[in-house]
Formats: sequence, structure tokens, C-alpha cells
Amino acid sequence: MKLTAKTDLEVPAAAVYATLIDHAAWEREAIRNGVEIERPAGTPAMGVGAEWRVRGHFRGKARKMLLRINDLTPGQRIAMGIDSPSIDGVTSLEVMVLSPRRSRLRVDLEVKPKTLAARLFINTMRLAKGRVQARFEKGLARLGSRIKERYDRSQSQA
Repeated sequence: MKLTAKTDLEVPAAAVYATLIDHAAWEREAIRNGVEIERPAGTPAMGVGAEWRVRGHFRGKARKMLLRINDLTPGQRIAMGIDSPSIDGVTSLEVMVLSPRRSRLRVDLEVKPKTLAARLFINTMRLAKGRVQARFEKGLARLGSRIKERYDRSQSQA
């Protein structure tokens, strides 16, 4: 199943990209939301090959997955792989310059089931694709507003 969404931000593209690759901030936020994060030993802290083992609750069950940065184009694109016992996936975050003070964030997500239960879940999502797409877009809009708030705070402190 593929999902795509985009949002325009009143934030320079460089600031959007810097926020997206601020791994420490994302790790802290995930921990505040009850997610356990572990960095596997021997993997780079940043860049291609950086990995995180993530454990948390989703839909009432404990879930775990491995996130890995597969591709990185500085200032433009981050591609990550998602591996879990029930699904494989790829996500891409792309930052486009619209003007010196405006940018567009586009997120593509593709997931493939590995188990029968995951196949049933994804097929159910396909049947409700309109609602799933709307929730995906709403989540990206929330991310965009958080990036804007972070940028505004950094500008007021400077």
C-alpha cells in the first residue's frame, strides 16, 4: 500500500531538512510518547546506515521494528527502510525549495505485508483508503506545524 502527502511550510528548506535529521530530538520525542528506542552498536550515529530499534504499542499490541536510513541527499531527501516481523516498508521525506522562505515537504510511504494478519490489515486499510489518506495528510500537517513552531522559536532566540 502506498501513501503520499505533501505540505507547504513558511520555513526555509534548509531549516526543514535540519529538523528532519535532528535524530536526538526525534528520539527524545518518541521516548516522551512511551516508545522505547535503542541504537544498535556498530551503526553510524548519522547518515546512511544509521539504525534504530523501536518498540511501542500500536492498536493494543506491543510492536517492534527496525528503522534504517537507506539513502540521504543532503538538503533534499531522506529515505528510510522499515523492517518488522509483520511488514516491510520504505518511506521517503523530500524537501523542495519553493522560495527563499518557503518549502514543501513531501512524504511517501509504502508498506508490504509479511504475514497473513498484516495482509488482512493492509487490505482493510485499502478499503478505507480515503480515510487513511486523510489521516496521513493530517499527520503530515501536524508535523509541518511542529517544524514551523521549532523554526519560529529558534528565530526568536537568535
